[in-house]
Amino acid sequence: MLILLPPSEGKTAPRSGRPLNLDTLTLGDLNTGRERVLDALVELCTAGDRERARTVLGLTPGQDDEIDRNARLRSAPAQPAARIYTGVLYDALDIGSLTGAARARIRRSALVFSGLWGVVRVDDRIPAYRCAIGVNLPGVGGLTAYWRGLLDPVVTDTADGGPILDLRSGAYAAMWRPTGRTAERTVAVRVLHEQVVDGVASRSVVSHFNKATKGRLVRELLLAGAVPRSPAKLVEALRDLKYTVEEQPAAAGKPRQLDIVVNEL
Repeated sequence: MLILLPPSEGKTAPRSGRPLNLDTLTLGDLNTGRERVLDALVELCTAGDRERARTVLGLTPGQDDEIDRNARLRSAPAQPAARIYTGVLYDALDIGSLTGAARARIRRSALVFSGLWGVVRVDDRIPAYRCAIGVNLPGVGGLTAYWRGLLDPVVTDTADGGPILDLRSGAYAAMWRPTGRTAERTVAVRVLHEQVVDGVASRSVVSHFNKATKGRLVRELLLAGAVPRSPAKLVEALRDLKYTVEEQPAAAGKPRQLDIVVNEL
């Protein structure tokens, strides 16, 4: 099973560690593309025009430390991505506490999508950075379109014959969209919060708890030792973990859509 994750906007900058070495990152075919984005981002943040850097990166004057951090990307300490990404999903997933077979599975099966790196695995050593996928980077252009052209063959080749659990948000999902038989092995998950008010049930997507539920879901699959061989078996594994799963009609050549319905947040 391949697990597709978004990055987190919040990142923890390590205090120690060797600096970035692109040659150590997984999926080395992406390194030329990574180098181009890295060069453009560092150039933007070292040019001395902070107003321009803020505008491009979507920052406020109070976030100038993010510009300084990007300027030092090549020399800054790097640590495994699992330690760098510290948003809601990653807090719930809590990769650092996984051991044994569960730890081996997340190392092998997860791909984290990123505006700067394209994709990385959780053990790839990276520095903290600020570069969302919605950025239009001088010299590179829109990062979604840039990475889409580079990721398609690489990620498609990485996805073997098993199911693909797609937990990415919409912006990062646009970086790589599975097609054909690969799409038919893909399960895209949405989390809905159901409330009953005056006897009437209503559902809504809640961003914070959507992320937390996705993190817990992955963690529980890993700890349960689930190794589903098909999308149907993945759905079965989620139901075995007591998740309320509703399947949407599947179209040929399209990912299967699942709604995870939660009553408590």
